[in-house]
Amino acid sequence: MISPAAADALETWLASQSALGGAAQNTLTAYHGDLTEFLSFMTLHKGESQGLGPLTRISVTDMRAWMAFTRGNGVGARSLARKLSAVKSFYRWLAERESFDPTAVLSTRAPKFQKKLPRPLDQDAARAVIDTVELQSETPWVGARDMAVVTLLYGCGLRISEALGLDGRDAPLPAVLRILGKGGKERVVPVLDAARDAVQVYLDLCPHPKEDDGPLFRGVRGGRLSPRIVSGVMEKTRMQLGLPSTATPHAMRHSFATHLLEAGGDLRAIQELLGHASLSTTQAYTAVDTARLMDVYNRTHPKA
Repeated sequence: MISPAAADALETWLASQSALGGAAQNTLTAYHGDLTEFLSFMTLHKGESQGLGPLTRISVTDMRAWMAFTRGNGVGARSLARKLSAVKSFYRWLAERESFDPTAVLSTRAPKFQKKLPRPLDQDAARAVIDTVELQSETPWVGARDMAVVTLLYGCGLRISEALGLDGRDAPLPAVLRILGKGGKERVVPVLDAARDAVQVYLDLCPHPKEDDGPLFRGVRGGRLSPRIVSGVMEKTRMQLGLPSTATPHAMRHSFATHLLEAGGDLRAIQELLGHASLSTTQAYTAVDTARLMDVYNRTHPKA
C-alpha cells in the first residue's frame, strides 16, 4: 500500500515529466508501473507506510533488497536497469523538492547486460517481405493495408507506433512527413513515391471512410490498427519466406538505416531521419562492418 503522500508525489512527478520533459504516454505508463512496484516493495520491506519522510531515508541495503526481490521475480537485467533508471529519475526530483541527500539511491549500480544489436534484413529479403506481406490476407483491402504499413516502415524508417499513429488528415501523403517521435521530438521524413502509392492503393480499397480525426490505418472493425496485427502478419510472412525470427516490423526500420548507409548515406543525416538523440544509437542500428563505416567516413569527411 502506497501512502497518500507518496502517491501524490508520484503523480506530481509524472505530470512534470509530461509537461516539462515531453515524455510519451507509453513512457509515463511504464514509469508509473515501475515506481508503484518500487514504493509498494519498500512499504512491505520496511513494514510501514512509506510516506515522504521514510522515503528520504532509504539506504543502500534497502536498494539491494529491492533489486534482489525484483530479480527473484524473474525480471531480467535489462528490465531491472530500466526500472532503476525510473527510480533514480524520481529520486532526483524528490530530493530537490524535499531537500535530502539521494546518494543511496543514485549510487545504486544497474545490473550489467549485453545489448542485443538489431538484425536488419538484406535488401533482397526486405523487398521480398514487401512483395509477400499483402498475400497473407484473402481480403484485398487488408492486404493492401499491410503492404502500405510495411512499406512506410522500410521506405521512411518509421517506428511501428509512428506509422500506426498517422491520421486520415495525413493522406494523401505529402512529399515529407512531420513525425512526432520519442520524447515529443519532431523530425521531417521524406516520403518515397512507392510509400505514397501504397497508402493510396489501400485507401482506395478500404471500406471505412477516411476521416481527418480518425486513424489512417484501420483494423477490420474500423478502429486504429494494432501493432500486434502487424507483428502477426510479419510472422506469417517470414515463415513463408524462410526468414529468421528477427524479421520483425522493427527490423524493417533497421534495414532502412543499414541500406542507406551501405549506399553511401551520411551517418549524421540518417540519425536525423531516424530521430535518434545520439549518433551511437544510429551506429548500433546499422549492420555495416567497421571497414565500411571508415570508408563512408573517409569519403564524407576527407582529411585536409
